[in-house]
Order: sequence, then C-alpha cells, then structure tokens
Amino acid sequence: MATTPRAHVAPTALPSASPAFGQADLSNCEQEQIHLAGSIQPHGALLLVREPDLVVVQASANAAQFLHFEGELLGKPLDDLGGNLAQLVRSHLEDDIERIPVAVRCRVNHLSSELDGSLHRPAGGGLIVELEIAARAADLSAFVCEALRRISMTSSLQALSDETAKILKDLAGYDRVMVYRFDEDGHGEVLAEEREPALEPYLGNRYPATDIPQIARRLYERNRVRVLVDVEYRPVPLVPAFSPISGGQLDMSLCCLRSMSPIHIQYLKNMGVGATLVASLLVGGRLWGLVACHHYNPRSVPYPTRVVCELLAEAVSTRIAALESFAQSQAEMSVRRLEQRMVEAIATNGDWEGALFDNPQVVLQPVRATGVALFRDDDVVTAGDVPGTQQLREIVVWLDAQPRERLIATPCLGAQDTRFRPLAPVAAGVMAAPVSQCPGEYLVWFRPERIRTVTWGGNPYEAVKIGDDPTQLSPRRSFAKWHEVVEGTSEPWTTNDLTTARLIGDSVADVIQQFRSVRLLIAENQLEQISTKVRLSEQPVVIANADGQVLLTNDAFDRLYSAGERCQSLQDLLPLFVEEAEFRHQLFELRENRRPWRGETTLRAPDGGIRPFLVRADPVLSSPQKALGFVLIFNDLGERKAAEDARRGFQRGIVEQHRMLTIPLDSENDLRLRDLLASVVGNAQLAALEISDNLDVTQVPEMLASVQASVARSSELLEHLLWYAGRTTPRQS
Repeated sequence: MATTPRAHVAPTALPSASPAFGQADLSNCEQEQIHLAGSIQPHGALLLVREPDLVVVQASANAAQFLHFEGELLGKPLDDLGGNLAQLVRSHLEDDIERIPVAVRCRVNHLSSELDGSLHRPAGGGLIVELEIAARAADLSAFVCEALRRISMTSSLQALSDETAKILKDLAGYDRVMVYRFDEDGHGEVLAEEREPALEPYLGNRYPATDIPQIARRLYERNRVRVLVDVEYRPVPLVPAFSPISGGQLDMSLCCLRSMSPIHIQYLKNMGVGATLVASLLVGGRLWGLVACHHYNPRSVPYPTRVVCELLAEAVSTRIAALESFAQSQAEMSVRRLEQRMVEAIATNGDWEGALFDNPQVVLQPVRATGVALFRDDDVVTAGDVPGTQQLREIVVWLDAQPRERLIATPCLGAQDTRFRPLAPVAAGVMAAPVSQCPGEYLVWFRPERIRTVTWGGNPYEAVKIGDDPTQLSPRRSFAKWHEVVEGTSEPWTTNDLTTARLIGDSVADVIQQFRSVRLLIAENQLEQISTKVRLSEQPVVIANADGQVLLTNDAFDRLYSAGERCQSLQDLLPLFVEEAEFRHQLFELRENRRPWRGETTLRAPDGGIRPFLVRADPVLSSPQKALGFVLIFNDLGERKAAEDARRGFQRGIVEQHRMLTIPLDSENDLRLRDLLASVVGNAQLAALEISDNLDVTQVPEMLASVQASVARSSELLEHLLWYAGRTTPRQS
C-alpha cells in the first residue's frame, strides 16, 4: 500500500536513438522498431515476392521445409510451388491491399493440407505472402448477425463492454477476455472481463501507460488484430535479412506472423500467459482501447475467426462513438436550456446572472462540479462550494498567466502551483472557460479532492526487476493487485465535461456581450470602458441608435465588412447580405415594429466567397413603444454547415461504398455475406443518427468520417471473406 499525491505514473522519457528490434531494454523500449522484426512466429511461413513475375526474393528460413519444397526457394517463381497459389495471388495484383491484407484458401504441391494465405503490399515494395495451415472453421454468419444485434442494442458503455467480452470469449474461446480502455494519460483500465472460474479476476485493474509503448499503440491503429500463438516460440529469421527490393529491413507492420518484442514476450511470461489475441478499438480516429484475450496454453485462431474478431471490433468502436455522442448531446441539451433561461431573464428583468446562479444545479450538474464562480467587471459571483475570495482572485491571476486557450482544466491544481494545495478539499480540480477576451474574466468550476484507492495490476512504480545478472533489467514479475491511495486530485474532467464547459462558456460569453451592448446604449458615461470590451469580442457586433445610425462596430465585424469606409447606418449593411431583400424586410420589422430577428443567412466575405451566419438582431427598449437602439450579433455557422455537409456525405458514401448490397447473388454464401453487410451498415447508420444529434457540431464531421471509414473497412473484410470462401477472383463492380 502506498500514499501519494500523484495522479498518474509519469511515462519514461524518450531516448533520442531508436533501438533495433530485439535490442531495446526498458530504458528505450518506447522507440524499439517492432515493425522491423526481421523474423516470424514458426506456425507459418512468409514469402516476399517481386511484382509482376512473382519471384521469391526473401523468405522465412523455414519456408521451404514448411511448404515441403525441395531445393532453394529464393529466386523461384510462385508457379514452381504448384497448386493454385500463384493463380490466386495474380487475381489480386490489381487490388488495393496496402491497408488491409486479403486472404485466400489455397494449395501447393507436396502438401496435403490446404493453406490460408494472407497477401499485402508493404512499404518499400513487393508483395508479402504469409501462409498457415488452414484450420476447419465453422460458418460464423449467424453468430455475427446475432453479435451485431446485441452490440447495437446496448444502451451504456458498461453494458457494451460486458457484452463485448462475452461475445469475444464465445467466438475465440480464450481463457480470459478483457475490454481495456485508455484514459487521457494513456493508462489502461479493465472495464469488463469474462474468464474461466479458476482464474484471478482482473476487472477494475489499472495498468500504467508504459506497459504499451507508443510505437506499439501506433501499430495497433494499423494492424487491428494481433495474435501470438505460443509465448515459448522460437523466432524464425528472414533470409536475406534485408529486402532485395527496398534495400532495407522489411516493413512487417501488417504481418500476421510477425515476431513480437522480446520485452513484450517476457512481460507475458511474467503474467503466466501462453497465447494472446488483441483487437483494437478505434473511436474518432484514435486508439480508444483494446479487447485483450489471454490463454494459458498455446492457442491458434483460424483466419475467418480473426476477421470476425476485427469486424466485431469495428462494430463495437462504432457503438462507442454513438454512446459517447449521445451522452454528450444530453449534456448539451441542458446547456441550451440554460442559455434560453439567461436570454429570457435579460428580456424580462435584465438579471441574467440570477438565471445562472439562483438554481446552481443548472450550471453545476452538466459538468458534475460542486462549485462555480463567474469573474467579470472586477466582480465575482459564486455558487456551491468554492474557495475564499482572496484565494479565488489568486486563481484568476494564475489563469491569466496560462497560455490562452478556449478552456483550461486540471484535476490537480495543487500540482500546477503549490500555493493551491491547501484548497484541495474544495478546489482540487479546476476548469475555466474565458467569457471574454479581457484578462480576469472567466467562468470557473471546482471539484473537491477525491481520496481514492486505485488498484494496479502490479506496482507501477517498480516496472522493472533486476534478475540474476545485475546488468540486465526485465519487466516486472509481480502482477498481484497493488493498491495506491491517490490524494490531492479530483475526479478527472472527461472529454464530455470539457465540451460541455466550453459550450456553457460560449453561451455566457454571448449573454455578457449582449448585456454589455445594452449597457452601452443606456449608459453613455461608460461608453469608452464598455465599448473597449465589446470591440474585443470574437463575434461580429453592430450597435446602432434609434435612428439606425451605427454607434459602434467591433474588430470582428470590421474584418467582415470591407466596403472601404466605415459603416454609417444599418442600411449600409445591405450589400453584405447575399439575400438583400430578406435583410431589408427584417430590418424594417426591427426598426418599425420592434420585432427581434433570429435567422440563418449568408454574408459576402471580403475574399469574394460567401459564409453562413446566424444573426441575432434585437431592439433595446426603454418602454414598449420607445427604442433606444438596436444590437446585431453575428455567429459564424461554418462549423455547423460543415457538420451538415458531413451528414449528407455520410449518407451518400454509405450507399456508394457498399456495392455488395446490389451485386447479383450467385449462392447461399453470397446471401449470408450480404445479410452480414446489411447488419454492419444498419449498425453504422444507427450510430450516425446518434452522432448527428450531438449538438457540438465541431465534432460531427470527424466522428462521421470515423464511422464511414469503419464501415468501409468492415465491407472490405466481408469481401475478403467472400473471396476466401471459394472464389479465385474478386467481384467486379
């Protein structure tokens, strides 16, 4: 047991040199070139062939023996192996196999068993052919359809994780299956687990980021399923050591037979693991987590099962994106309700701060904070549990000293500045959104210290053990539960918390801008002070008097309006609008009938282009019939329009990419595969609908692109299964 104020384990500093495969130790394993392994696991054979004549130029040392080929294999064309291997390889020479290997079921002479072949083009040229003895695999189509249904029906991240562990254990048959999520520091946590009853549970255990080097994480993003058949294997080297095509080491990033780092092998041995399968979970283009399968004896997995594992991992990743987006949209709906309350308060009694602070839960609950403070105009308003006034002002000074960002957040303020350590009972965690461009103006949330016990799978601070040779280091040998008491930190701010806080901050900034514009019209003696703050706003603003004469524009508007001279009246804005007639009508309603305007419009940009904007135009009334003036605020809708374009593009792409749904059916096998693809597409469309409901439009294009890429990858995997199941040539679209 240890007590520490640290929130996480600091990663090992990266050395400048990159050690070759097998030459790394624990001081530089982050940079080990594991994709240049130069050897394979011995349950298969690897050939590098030249295109287009398919002559073998590099091979694993066991290739001739594995294929029962007599004589020297190097320099021989694939045709010399006999059977249908060369024919099948030629049928895929025109295919795009740089990202996803394609598999074939084939035969060669002198070998009674069928072979599973995997083909892809590595960086550096040539074509890699990996061969394994084919195993008899059951028809998995019904299993996949049911698994996809179960995945799509989950309504929470925990339920999805539990279901995923059950499905993968039923599919692959490993002794232990874990769903493993990375946090913002790269540490992993076991969210769900299915295991044999005699095994010690790992559920809830955390593992330090250093257990999986960054270079390995990048490979997990490319090669989505990795299998180790036997932890005690003896690596088989490639001959020659360097590719005759590229002149360098063969890039084995996508090889299913590639040897694993000796450090990783030792790590698994220390855990008592005999075989592994790991499937990647990518969400929004980043490695979100892993499905890790452990077996305590050697275990091989046939190609169709590996493809289904990858296919299901893609479906799980898509569902994670949908669930996270739904959770975010729920929080953002509360933000919109809060914004509406503030706007209504301005219209009725001007007390928008009351709408924010009279019922503190409306601003605390969306980000799960316990205290909040608003700093503006040299004043502070608070709600909930917050530090004292002097400490609050010191925090504002600290915030002003930080690099200017849309949001500043830390779960451990005391670690950022030791002066704040005594504030941990109420303000261990701080999240601040600037509400203007002026120094000292923020909306700040607080969370108290949460003293908690973190369970690690072994002591993360003793990542190495010295063996019999004191000059040699090895991965830690103990994975017994190790408990760490973490003090001085709050519950971490999640991505959803950060996005929600940014939206609340933007809403409050808009309301403050509106309120200051009103004050500008009412309090002429404060004109200079308030107008300076209006000018600093990032939103274009126009303030006019009752006659429509422009009193003030800010820099953001001036960059938008480039008529060559100062805007004199609201009428001068007409040429700025693409829909001039509509603006003329709305301007008449605003000035003559005191009718506010909220509407989307298109403005001409100084560079000759057009840009979408939301216009908020309001009369400022001293009485129901008398206007003091008018305020127009413009909000750029470019990001929202990009999200809408992404939604439309997704719907087009989801149809165009999947020609398998419209190709003629030749067999019952085709029908099963088409049903599988229909399930994949249905799962993706459901996820896309939930993602599109996410009100943080800046995230929508990236998330939809991620879902579309996932479906495209799943489609390719299914096509490969179709080819593998009996065709010698791919379908023609």
